[in-house]
Amino acid sequence: GLSAQRRPRRLLAAPLPKSCLCELRGWIWRPPETVPGAAVQDEGLARQLVELGYRGTGEVVKREDFEARKAAIEIARLAERTQKKTLTSAGKDLHDNFLKALAAREEDNRSGKVSSVIFIRDKNSRGQEVSGYIDYAHRLKTEDFEVYFSGKKRLLPRPTDMSFYNWDSHIAVWNSTPNYQVIADNPEGLLFKYKRDRKILNVDPKAQPGDNSTRSPIITELYTQAVIFDHVSRRKT
Repeated sequence: GLSAQRRPRRLLAAPLPKSCLCELRGWIWRPPETVPGAAVQDEGLARQLVELGYRGTGEVVKREDFEARKAAIEIARLAERTQKKTLTSAGKDLHDNFLKALAAREEDNRSGKVSSVIFIRDKNSRGQEVSGYIDYAHRLKTEDFEVYFSGKKRLLPRPTDMSFYNWDSHIAVWNSTPNYQVIADNPEGLLFKYKRDRKILNVDPKAQPGDNSTRSPIITELYTQAVIFDHVSRRKT
């Protein structure tokens, strides 16, 4: 009869332990004879390799190629887990429309696909009425929003935000952020220039918000008034 070394194709059709051979939809990697038990032990990993196009026609793949592909899959897995952990709104039981609106925009603001500006008017812990515009993406990068999505604290404008006004003390402050330049000397009201595409965001409720921008009033029980402006940049990064 033929020796095992002369009939590898017949061996592929027979069920073999994973320690000897891994076969999936025609994609095969056989470990060297000097490294026993080096075949794929993670069936899910093997399936991902095939789904990403790492399949052959029954040929034996070199170990270094296999290891490179395996490493790429592990990096993708880690990136996916990191992204899920980064979204502080994930898995939260949100009841108020405002928090739901923030959650719906969190991933796009973190990735830069959308830049949202949040307007809030309400009373602070001292009972003073305050209002202001918040660069959502910037605050996400500089602050842990876990306390807001969990309901432990309310998001409120601060003197360090894009704009802040205390209606009791009449203190008005505005600041440019990494995303927006504040145009405070406009005779018709406050304007924000998005730095990536230099488009103007007009927050006047009687005016159009501007190119690639939308204005969304939020019905909420958390604040006297809340509005979210969303700007989509057309400039490629």
